Formats: sequence, structure tokens, C-alpha cells
Amino acid sequence: MAKSVTFEDPTGEGKPISLKVFEVPKDLPDYDQRISKIPEADPYYLDLGMLYKLARLEEVRRGIDDKTPLHMALRGHMGTGKDHDLEQFAAALLLPYFRIPLTGEVRDITLIGSVTLHGDGKGGTESRWQDGDITRALRGPALINLSELNAAGAETLFALHGLLDRHQALDLPNGETVKLRNDTRLFGTMNPTDLRDYAGTQTLNKAFADRWVIWEKDFPTDVQLAAMLRRRYPKMHDDYVEAITRLSVEVNDSFTATDSRTRVETPMSLRSVLDRLPAGLMMYAEEEDPLRNAWAEFVLPHVDAFDRDHYETVWNAVLRTGPTASPF
Repeated sequence: MAKSVTFEDPTGEGKPISLKVFEVPKDLPDYDQRISKIPEADPYYLDLGMLYKLARLEEVRRGIDDKTPLHMALRGHMGTGKDHDLEQFAAALLLPYFRIPLTGEVRDITLIGSVTLHGDGKGGTESRWQDGDITRALRGPALINLSELNAAGAETLFALHGLLDRHQALDLPNGETVKLRNDTRLFGTMNPTDLRDYAGTQTLNKAFADRWVIWEKDFPTDVQLAAMLRRRYPKMHDDYVEAITRLSVEVNDSFTATDSRTRVETPMSLRSVLDRLPAGLMMYAEEEDPLRNAWAEFVLPHVDAFDRDHYETVWNAVLRTGPTASPF
């Protein structure tokens, strides 16, 4: 009997969604390698609603014609947890997870594959087809995350058009057609295209963008950040939880502000909030102002020099001095 997993709506409004997990056929040539790519569930992951939305979409996909393309792309600023959401969705559904960055340096032959020469053992050579990253992932069950969608070159995007529309297949240069399996899911992530310093990004070609369902991923709220911190660091004192969440929200509100004269140009990512600042608190727990030290050593080095005055303005407006008690 196929195993199922249940997704709960964190708002409590929607009904629970139960989905059968996927199975990797044991007769696949790369069975062992593919099984090893099923992610482990992160015990500290907190669904802020995206996992439940993905489950709702998956439920719809399973109830309609397989020929209806519903490929999902998450768009949001750096550090909002887009890739982590997709990885944890793959972990829940027991799908091998393939994250394939589409940087400007990646070419279509890297993704699709090419003919290469190999020694024939007799002093000569022979040509063999070698799968690219996407083709290899398509050979079996997979959740494929094409990250940095809007950093890919035009030739890469056009090479993927057939895979993303109703054709749902890759036509390889060697004459083979690799069809999109019904146990494979295509996702993507991208940063917003605005005046921010996301080097290499560009506005998506409209024909390519139309092949995706695009959802926005916002920065977490103060309540959500506090819940994430308490789940991961249950011994962190409330004063520090509150201070970190207020700093993060204020910085990110300033980051998304429209007034370029007052906004900061670097957001407070979840990496800073959940990894770096708590590590700094552990290092400087015996100092007079542990949070200030952690801020100076683990946050400010990620901020451009011209932007540090803005960060300091936020610090002074929110705290001026951090809590004096022990962090944990």
C-alpha cells in the first residue's frame, strides 16, 4: 500500500491535504544514485504556507489531464527560503531533488547533453552520447529545481521551451526524445528583476515566462521569524528573539521601500537570522552586549560599505543597545 503524507494549512483555514508519496522504480540504471538524492526532512523547517500551497497545486495536478503543463516558479529576494521550500517539498514526497543553477555561464549542451569521444580500447576513439544535467534528472522520478531562472542565457531558455509546453519533452541532438514523466515535477526560482544588485539577472523572455505559474515569496513577518527562531533555538531568551525579529523586519521593510535615498540595499536573509546571528550570540555570550557584537561580526560584513550607515540607522532606531542578559 502506497504511503501518504499529510500537509496542514498553517493558518488553520484550509483542509488537510493527503498525497501519496512517489516511488523510485528499482529497475532504473541509476537507482542507487537517485535514491541518495531524496532530501532529508529538516526538523527545524517551519512551513509558513508555501508547502501547503505547493501541496494544493500537486493535488490539482493529480486530478487533471497529464498534458496540462503546470510548472511552478517562486520569485523572491535573496534569503527568503525559496530553494529550501522546494527541497522540503521533495523530502515530504520522497522525490529525488535536483537543483540545477541556470547561471549565465551554463550552456544548453551542459543542461541537455552532447556527444563526447571515448577510447575504444583498441587505440581509437568512439563517440557516445552523454546526458546533461536536466536530461539525467528527467530519466527517473525527480523534483527538478531550475534555480536562477532569470539569469540563464537566451539559448538555454529556448532549448527548454518544448519541455515546458504541451509537448513536454526534450528532443536531443542524437535523435532521442525524452518525455516528461508523470512522476517528475519542474520548478524554478528567481530573484525579482529591479534595480537591485542581482548580477546577471534579466527580465524573463515573455514566451518563456508564460510557460510558468509564478508565485511571489515574501520576507517572513515578525511573528513568523519569532516562531522559526524558537523552533530552532528553544533556549534563546525572549528578549533576543524579539530584538532579532525587529531588526530583520525593519531592515527588510527598508530594503523593499521605494525611496532610494533611505532604503538599504542588502536584505537580512534567513541565513543571517537563523544561522549567523545565533552563532554570534553563542560566541559573544559573555560580552556586555552579545547582540551588538554578533551584529558587527556576522551581519555587517555582508553589507556593502556604502550601506552600513543605513544598517546602523536601523540598529539605533530599533535597539541602540542589545539585551544585557545571557542569550541562552
